[in-house]
Amino acid sequence: MAWGVLLAGLTWWSVRHDPPTVKEQRSLSQAIPVVGGAVGRLVAAVDGAAWELTPARVQLGCRVTPLADGATLTRGLDVLVTAGSERTLLERVAQRLPPDWRAGVHTGSEGPRLRADAGEFVAVDGRVVADGRVRLSAATGCRPADVEYAELLPGQDVGPELAAALRVLGRSAPPAPEAVTVPCPAGGSAQTVSLVAGAAAASLAPLRPLGAALVDRPDVYAYRSGPVVVLADSSGDQLRLAASTGCAG
Repeated sequence: MAWGVLLAGLTWWSVRHDPPTVKEQRSLSQAIPVVGGAVGRLVAAVDGAAWELTPARVQLGCRVTPLADGATLTRGLDVLVTAGSERTLLERVAQRLPPDWRAGVHTGSEGPRLRADAGEFVAVDGRVVADGRVRLSAATGCRPADVEYAELLPGQDVGPELAAALRVLGRSAPPAPEAVTVPCPAGGSAQTVSLVAGAAAASLAPLRPLGAALVDRPDVYAYRSGPVVVLADSSGDQLRLAASTGCAG
């Protein structure tokens, strides 16, 4: 009986004083700023490469407990490199991440893989998704969905870099470009503005005078115009353009 009373007392004290120790006790809203900050760190780590932020993905229906549904939030960026140098990029990113993230690159059956821990149960991952394309991401794992996550950037303009790319390719700007933003480690923010500009281009060569080439392939071309990285991708049925501004310093 005495042991039961002691155990009940310790349980009462722990519930009221101990911080959460597992991800199921931390909500999606608590994880959103951690994920955004982690992606900002990844942007800073790929400085000098051709990259673009990808839209956030929210997956509903996972199980927090046998009786409670949850959601998973994933944010990240794609980086274009020379085919064969994907592992070199992953290792460079791992070296530039904070030491307490314990980032490392290992080779498995699907090729090189970066793994790191951004804290607050947010996992960082890097993998090769195609020849010359590396995807870096930060994910919350399944959590109680106490908010409805959305990007709220109304009235986004295409900006002068995308306007110049559209002009030389003979395309018009669509009415609603998509913008994705993450905070940078030292303040400010990194951003990608992207749009679909009609059927895939027969040639991306007209873009070459607009900046210093970073990637030059028949169906993908990326260049730097001042601080902005512009990416043109005609590998699918549609021409996709993106302009990304990274983290200063």
